[in-house]
Amino acid sequence: MARSVWPAVPDDALVLVPVGSTEQHGPHLPLNTDTVIAESVARSAGERLAAGPAHRPVLLAPAIAYGASGEHAGFPGTVSIGHEALHVVLVETVRSLSLWAGRIVFVNGHGGNVLTLDAAVGQLRGEGHDVAWLGCEFPGGDAHAGRAETSVMLHLAPDDVRLYEAVPGDTRPLDVVMPELIARGVRAVSPSGVLGDPSGATAEEGRASFESTVSAAVRRVAADRTDNRGRLVDRPDASAPPAAGTPAHPAPRRKAAHP
Repeated sequence: MARSVWPAVPDDALVLVPVGSTEQHGPHLPLNTDTVIAESVARSAGERLAAGPAHRPVLLAPAIAYGASGEHAGFPGTVSIGHEALHVVLVETVRSLSLWAGRIVFVNGHGGNVLTLDAAVGQLRGEGHDVAWLGCEFPGGDAHAGRAETSVMLHLAPDDVRLYEAVPGDTRPLDVVMPELIARGVRAVSPSGVLGDPSGATAEEGRASFESTVSAAVRRVAADRTDNRGRLVDRPDASAPPAAGTPAHPAPRRKAAHP
């Protein structure tokens, strides 16, 4: 989309909007890791969707490269705009896109953005916008800058990976370290910034993980099934309670412009 001209923009297009972050990823991965992954998943998924049976026009929007990364604030290079600012960016992005786009899907590459996506997408669906979101998840992956992300980046951007600088970090499960992360930030838990162990990462492993993630994204976007947060899922759990601060809107009503 960024390299297009306005007369070439198709009506009623599906627009995929990558959402990433600019934050530390240990001493071996670049600050734009989450954005690279989100944009790459969105690009590959969009190409497959455009070639699919629906033949709906698909556009890849420029990535939103700053997210809610306050837990990484102890590391130079991290830029976090916080939840409130990110919420406004997401809402106004969709309100603007909805003036001409048919459907919008955020493709998220950073876990710290999840609560904001839940709230913003819930609000937008309540306003009548056809919008949803999905995450770039790697099955069995560790929390941050470990083997999974390192492998994927070796596949996507090998020249940006400093594998010789890679070190293990805190390898405890995320749910165990989360209270400390919330209270004191990542640096208090892992001075290197790594949550996991990048040892053994390979580009081939990253390719397989990436392909699995792209296939899941294509499947979910095509099926267009959401949970009550507006997140695209394979099988929505109707019994799950709405996320805090997020109204449950199982389906959008009508496309709305700026209120």
